[in-house]
Amino acid sequence: MKMINQFKHKKILVLGLAKSGVSAALLLHKLGAFVTVNDYKPFSENPDAQGLLEKGIKVICGEHPLALLDEGFELMVKNPGIPYTNPLVSRAREQGLPIITEVELAYLVSEANIIGITGTNGKTTTTTLIYEMLAADGQKPLVAGNIGTPASFVAETAKKEETIVMELSSFQLMGISAFRPNIAVITNIYDAHLDYHGTREAYAETKLNITGNQHEQDYFIVNGDQKMIMKAAEKTTAQVIPFSASRYIENGCSVKNGVIMFRGEKVIEQQDIVLPGSHNLENILAAIAAAKLSQVSNTAICQVLTSFQGVKHRTQFVCEIAGRLFYNDSKATNILATKKALQAFHAPTILLAGGLDRGNEFTELVPVLSHVKALITFGETAEKIEQAGRDAGIEMIQRVDNVAKAVPAAYELSDEGDVILLSPACASWDQYRTFEERGDIFIDAVHKLL
Repeated sequence: MKMINQFKHKKILVLGLAKSGVSAALLLHKLGAFVTVNDYKPFSENPDAQGLLEKGIKVICGEHPLALLDEGFELMVKNPGIPYTNPLVSRAREQGLPIITEVELAYLVSEANIIGITGTNGKTTTTTLIYEMLAADGQKPLVAGNIGTPASFVAETAKKEETIVMELSSFQLMGISAFRPNIAVITNIYDAHLDYHGTREAYAETKLNITGNQHEQDYFIVNGDQKMIMKAAEKTTAQVIPFSASRYIENGCSVKNGVIMFRGEKVIEQQDIVLPGSHNLENILAAIAAAKLSQVSNTAICQVLTSFQGVKHRTQFVCEIAGRLFYNDSKATNILATKKALQAFHAPTILLAGGLDRGNEFTELVPVLSHVKALITFGETAEKIEQAGRDAGIEMIQRVDNVAKAVPAAYELSDEGDVILLSPACASWDQYRTFEERGDIFIDAVHKLL
């Protein structure tokens, strides 16, 4: 870790805990900052805050008092999940207080190179593929960021010869200033998180922050099938490497006559890849580009792609029971992700969907429901999704209380050869804390059928 001095003896407010807040507070404390942590959860119910207090870090819990800003802080490190409309954050912005997220801290202290991955869909699969390819090549990758382990925690111990493969959300990228990945990847940009960002343009601009500080020797891997991204890429200083699942690109990563090519070099036959779904082809192309730019051998890339079957909660194959194939795609927290999951299958499918109501209609699903023989709904959006099912001509539609009850209901309606797919098209927060919790409940319910 680089023992930087820019935070030494500075008063810094860490707003919001969870894993990233704890990591940021501990790192800043180690760097000599005077840290105050403010978390909404009451102290008596907050083991993270209790642990920080034991280490000599000031903690204020139970509310976000505006009076905190009278204490002369020089920086705020904000949990990505706290919106900028939060009164304390809004007041801080009005006062001109710099606000960052902990990925900025990670960059500032990291001795390792960073590969940063963002996008609306496919981030986690692409991040995992890059990590696996580097590892198969004998390199020393570390995985961090939105995928699970806080970036600042990983960066603290990362060595020069290692590479941090970092998944980055738009929320995290809103809070960067100097952050500069050696390789930046944008998988795609679609409408998402508009309740947080306000407009698609603002959301896209935040995603593009990933390349804002890159230099001429850096690389920016972009989706060559999205005109908006390609247009925006014209402004970067980095070397642009496009990928495309629909056309051949000589100076990028794409498919030619059934062979995946990188800058004119054959990498792998497409038919040898085991990860299902046309949407995953884009993730694979992006990952291959990052791996090749990191000097990973074709042998290592092929080793991964001929064995990797997916990330947990991302079109994850769970098991086969009496000829029925169960897939967990709980990460499908928006309509586009569910569309792509459905397009990955051609067998008769029973779809389990529903969740938090963000005001979306689900008419976009209708064209991809042609092979869906039954629909099981739950959560706040149940009625809206059922209407889409009726519009698609689905006759078997059933509403249940939750995912645990959806699994046996789907099994009762299924036949040998069917796919039973959890792909909710919605966030989980109406019933579950995270999409991971929702997916784990699905997996557990499937296993109870055995």
